[in-house]
Amino acid sequence: MKEIFIILKEQFQNLGMIFRMSRYEDKATYQSHYLGLAWQILNPAIQVGIYYLVFGIGVNQGNKISGVPFIVWMLIGITAWFYISSSILGASNSIHRQVGMVAKMKFPVSVLPTINIVSNLSSYFPMLVIVVFTVIGFGGSISFYWIQYLYYFVCMIAFLFSFGILNATLTVLVRDYHIFLQSVLRLLFYVSGPIWDIQNRNLPEWLVKILRINPVYYIIEGFRDTFLNRAWFWEKTTYGLIFWGMVMILVILGTHLHMKFRAKFVDYV
Repeated sequence: MKEIFIILKEQFQNLGMIFRMSRYEDKATYQSHYLGLAWQILNPAIQVGIYYLVFGIGVNQGNKISGVPFIVWMLIGITAWFYISSSILGASNSIHRQVGMVAKMKFPVSVLPTINIVSNLSSYFPMLVIVVFTVIGFGGSISFYWIQYLYYFVCMIAFLFSFGILNATLTVLVRDYHIFLQSVLRLLFYVSGPIWDIQNRNLPEWLVKILRINPVYYIIEGFRDTFLNRAWFWEKTTYGLIFWGMVMILVILGTHLHMKFRAKFVDYV
């Protein structure tokens, strides 16, 4: 537990630097592009259009899911997925990519995954605004359920941070891990619910229960429960406890490995 408090303390003590470097990353990524930061919206918007044509019109034939237009249902899930997947991959490679800079400057290396997670918020929040207007535009209504968005947002950040610190450490120790993680994310895309409703796919009940344990699925379905006014988070107590249990395991393992090896990161790279 001591290692967890050390890592968390480093995050809060360097919040100002985290936000400054996240803004710098955004500008550096798109500085050579004519449209600049506009690609933070255009890129996911193009992907959403493609997924809707393929899965909404092609596979699903424009049918609603649980009485909800497919575009609304998909947009809520895929917006969260874009942010989660990009943050997982970016955070996993953050230390390996910038460890040379860390060796020359005095700041804790543990903030690098957090910088990437914060940086991706600049594209997530505009997409979230689009989600809100889409939900309302298709007949949805704002209700008290929307308050619990804060809970699921905290869930998402907690998961990304705990998973990020673990992945970033493992990527430095075993470079092949980053490639393996990319393959895992491709699989997660289809079993985490951004484009498939796993509960209406005629899957065995035992398999559905296993898939619902997936923390990414818990987050995505939580956002749908929120914006579609379906259920409160405490109505899924069992899955909530499983989710936070996984987060605790990830953060304990991640912080332990990080503290054990971070003095040798430069040597491994």
